[in-house]
Amino acid sequence: MIWILPPPLKKIAFTFVAKALGNTMRFWPLTLVFLSPLLSLQISSQTVSVATLDTHAAAASEELRYVVYVSRHGIRSPTGKSVQYNLYSKSTWPEWPVQPGYLTPHGFHVMEQFGRYDRLDLEERGLLSANGCADTAKLTFYADSDERTRETAKALAKRLMPGCDVPVRSLPEGTNDPLFHPLPNPEDKDLTARAKAAIAGRIGGSPAKVSLAYHDQIAMLDHILATCGNAPSRDAKRTSLFDIPSSLSEGTGDHLAEMKGPINTASTLSENLLLEYTEGIDSANVGWGCVQRSEIEALMAIHTAATDFTQRTPEIAKVQAAPLLRQIDLSIEQAANQTVLTGALGKPTDRVLFLVGHDTNLENIAGSLNLTWIIDGRRDDTPPGSALIFELWRNTTSGSYRVRTFFTAQTLEQMRTSSDLSLTNPPDRVALFIPGCSTADMSCTLSSFLRLGQ
Repeated sequence: MIWILPPPLKKIAFTFVAKALGNTMRFWPLTLVFLSPLLSLQISSQTVSVATLDTHAAAASEELRYVVYVSRHGIRSPTGKSVQYNLYSKSTWPEWPVQPGYLTPHGFHVMEQFGRYDRLDLEERGLLSANGCADTAKLTFYADSDERTRETAKALAKRLMPGCDVPVRSLPEGTNDPLFHPLPNPEDKDLTARAKAAIAGRIGGSPAKVSLAYHDQIAMLDHILATCGNAPSRDAKRTSLFDIPSSLSEGTGDHLAEMKGPINTASTLSENLLLEYTEGIDSANVGWGCVQRSEIEALMAIHTAATDFTQRTPEIAKVQAAPLLRQIDLSIEQAANQTVLTGALGKPTDRVLFLVGHDTNLENIAGSLNLTWIIDGRRDDTPPGSALIFELWRNTTSGSYRVRTFFTAQTLEQMRTSSDLSLTNPPDRVALFIPGCSTADMSCTLSSFLRLGQ
């Protein structure tokens, strides 16, 4: 029996097989054919006989009452200056139209599209009215103090409630916001030592072993850096990624531990290439003309791995995610009980809360709750504008509440082209299972969900 998969499933299946084979054939074009009488996929233009879950619907007896979005900011420029990255490349890295780490005009527009879609989605599900500004008072937007997070929140609000005056709250720029960047408890004397040990326990005791595990992907990036383009970045010999010393140490500030080495630098440079691609830069100039979507997807495995160790390690994630999880709990409990709770950012009458931060915040929450996902063909990626969504549903018969959790992100092509999002052209969205909380329908009882943050 021969099964020839259509392109979307072929891509997913190929990625799985390539990983199993050690990524040795990852970038070869091929037509994937499975030869197995045991493979029970029945494929048509409409259905696949694999269990799927509607990522919006709940039981007919349930109504959506409240939604919390924890969003990453949109497409930004690299956080460092090009001269910092030129050390590792043959050619100079491009200059961007905004300051380092700022949201780009294209990134603003992409997040406007997300806001437009959220309005359509929330309208369809009865949480917001179809038009006008009547629901403005039922929304709360709170962003980290960075320019890219504040501007992202403004973009979302602008298209979520077009023509309405929706305030975006944040601390002044340059002020550390402990909701998004909590500092260690000074009374926990060995916290940073435990954080270092926790990472060490996941990587075989040495950061050099991480670089060895991802040698092929790092080598691919190093080859791109060494050979692509024709504008010399500097007179001196470039530094190969493999020449970067590896180290693992206790952290400072809001970094509980620091892991440095080839994979961490490669992670930053890979994301810079992703930003070029999603910014919509001409193909002839993305990665000096050497990097297409397939390379982007492969290289992002480096970024995912690096953030997995530094941000998802439970000993770190639980500490870093605690303030946000507490805020999510307060907001959801307040909406369910319709009583003011001290510390909640929104109001009991709110319908929606947007918390706009960083990929590290999403990674911390995921590590704390043991969440994982596959979206747009990549595992556990947190691209610009992606968000964790927590929905509060009320059973209209019993009056009980349940919480459903999702992850959403625009596809790389939607971001690159600033595609108009709609109910017929939505961003990707997947339901998430929370171990120790979710039941078979992927939801948690309200009491079980609130216990997670304790």
